[in-house]
Amino acid sequence: MKPRNQTRVSEFILLGLSEEANLQPLLFGLFLSMYLITFSGNLLIILTIITASHLHTPMYFFIFSLSFTDICFTSTTVPKMLMNIQTQNKVITYEDCITQLNFFILFAALDHFLLTVMAYDRFVAICHPLHYTVIMNPKFCGLLLLASLLLSALESLLHSLMVLRVSFCTELEISHFFCELNQVLQLACSDTFLNNLILYFVTGFLGIIPLTGILFSYTKIVSSILRISSADDKSKAFSTCGSHLSVISLFYGTSLGVYLSSAAFPNSRAPAIASVMYTVVTPMLNPFIYSLRNKDIKQGIRKLFS
Repeated sequence: MKPRNQTRVSEFILLGLSEEANLQPLLFGLFLSMYLITFSGNLLIILTIITASHLHTPMYFFIFSLSFTDICFTSTTVPKMLMNIQTQNKVITYEDCITQLNFFILFAALDHFLLTVMAYDRFVAICHPLHYTVIMNPKFCGLLLLASLLLSALESLLHSLMVLRVSFCTELEISHFFCELNQVLQLACSDTFLNNLILYFVTGFLGIIPLTGILFSYTKIVSSILRISSADDKSKAFSTCGSHLSVISLFYGTSLGVYLSSAAFPNSRAPAIASVMYTVVTPMLNPFIYSLRNKDIKQGIRKLFS
């Protein structure tokens, strides 16, 4: 018997990562620990950059923005998951689901754009060092951040409005721990061709442009570094990009893993398990990457606690 169409639903059921009762305490403890580490680690980076005057530069302004975005990004999904496990209630209301979906897309897209802007910042610093302070002035940095935020907001708003036009069936179980766009569209009874078309076009367009910008920037950076004669200067130039390259590799690598797992196992929990890497693990590791590989950040942290 086919599920009946339903033009308006009141709630969805988030199945989470596992339905086994004996695993729920373990999942709760694991994700609570990762969330607290993510929140406190990124907050520490933010406070360090605010209090240390030597970190008031364009590069650290964007690291500050990335840390704030990572806190918001993780906070859109993990607290709800923890509450569902603790209360043993997997229900999320229709309004909350759309809100969560909107903010998740917003902060995921903002992460992409910030990583692109940071690649451009390193490109200017290494390839045009004499003009760096002129090009990356505070006004221009603010405009780059504002443009990234506006593009991210437009993308999230577009997807959210497109979901609102969809009618759903009576089968409202989402095989995920949050309202992920693809999973929500799979529950639709109405035609989702336009939704999928916009999803692939917008994601492809706004994904390819930032990635192209990153690849272009680092092609120029590597070319400039290889022309440096001094080994010490080469090492110093590479070290300024090392943290950023690590974060880019982690973010895009885990995102690609989610895409491939979704394509290979569309109706399983594999995409949900894979998405943990970029929704929770990546934001948790970012503060460690920037603090362990960066002498200025470590010096700022010591001053903060002294």
